[in-house]
Amino acid sequence: MLSHPTREKLLALKLRGMAAALDEQSRIPACQEMNFEERLGLLVDREATERSNRNIEIRLKVARLRQNALPEDIDFKHARGLDRSVVLSLLSCDWIRHHNNCIITGPTGAGKSFLACALANKACREGFRVQYARTTRLLGDLVIARADGSYSRKLQSLARVDLLLLDDWGIAPMSPENARDLLEILDDRYQRRSTILCSQTPVDAWHQLIGDPTVADAALDRLVHNAHRLQISGESMRKTLGCLTNLTAKSQ
Repeated sequence: MLSHPTREKLLALKLRGMAAALDEQSRIPACQEMNFEERLGLLVDREATERSNRNIEIRLKVARLRQNALPEDIDFKHARGLDRSVVLSLLSCDWIRHHNNCIITGPTGAGKSFLACALANKACREGFRVQYARTTRLLGDLVIARADGSYSRKLQSLARVDLLLLDDWGIAPMSPENARDLLEILDDRYQRRSTILCSQTPVDAWHQLIGDPTVADAALDRLVHNAHRLQISGESMRKTLGCLTNLTAKSQ
């Protein structure tokens, strides 16, 4: 008779997991045989699990990852040069705890963004704040922010993110203003936060992309020297998937 008012009080206190578990216990005869501590333990466990899941959903929503890439879906079967042990080590997120970076390079369509988003997804699960951005778009936003007076707030927001994922790095050479903005971002994050960078351009060509030799030296020193590097090789995964789709369609 007490379950109904108790349930309402739990909901009023926003203990939705405990309320749901209480409903389940009332429907399962075996739960009636448990003692008070056992039943309370189940209620608390359910609440903790539901809160953790909600927090993960919120972090993923805020991150706005380009792809819904799950760590368990990373493909090690294709000959892409991925070292399983290295990737699994990165999935532990210890490199984020130590404020290191990760650089993923390879040809177009090789799966760089998917792998980066999978690492970022795991970081969200581990409780880290994550933000995804296409490099050119982010730098363009900073140009606008400089004009409308929100530049400092934008930089402060980026500096607070535990893991910043910069995708499509090096598609085009940077303007001097873009290069300085990039240095500001990396300088704020150096030894404080972590960055994933995806690029189809080899690392040894990045100086030329940035342009200004002094700015390039400073930016890359803060990004590269403490970075884990993953070089993906092989044909485009998009091309491979497209061929498989065509073969499937023809066989039907």
